[in-house]
Amino acid sequence: MNIIKFRVSYFCLSNCVAHNEFDLEKVLKSERKDVVIMEIGTYLKFKTNFGKKINKLNDFQKALFYIECLNFEVNNGGFHEFFANYTGDFSNKIIEAISVIEAYETFETVRKANEVFNLKTIPENQSERQKVMKQISIQSEAIWNKCDEEFYSNSESLSELLFDFVLKNKPDFVR
Repeated sequence: MNIIKFRVSYFCLSNCVAHNEFDLEKVLKSERKDVVIMEIGTYLKFKTNFGKKINKLNDFQKALFYIECLNFEVNNGGFHEFFANYTGDFSNKIIEAISVIEAYETFETVRKANEVFNLKTIPENQSERQKVMKQISIQSEAIWNKCDEEFYSNSESLSELLFDFVLKNKPDFVR
């Protein structure tokens, strides 16, 4: 499944790069909701230069972007990978985004994963966060492994919830 996600995401990215535009109506015609969300997420990653220009997005787009970053990274390497990569820059914003789409099981899992840092806010700078990760590596490994398993066995479908979120807020995804 992870290889398929990567291939679809790579295809979507190359499609966005080639056309430098985004047609939500065309994307929504896909039969698979997960592909729709990956394509929107990939477009948003490209639009923001992988989050470096996050302010190009409105709040609805940011919520999808944050959740899709989480979903992609955790499915490809667990919470450790999520926090270690640029996607961890958005750790503090993920909780709110997840609550907006009412993904309650995911909310609890991410809350537990974030609590490992034992900080009021997780460092938004990747190198600072990685330094903290080295300091907490002994306690984080077991907890993040458990959170990974919870995430993988979660009964919620983030793709379904995000798809419904896009449909409810469609005008905010056209821009």
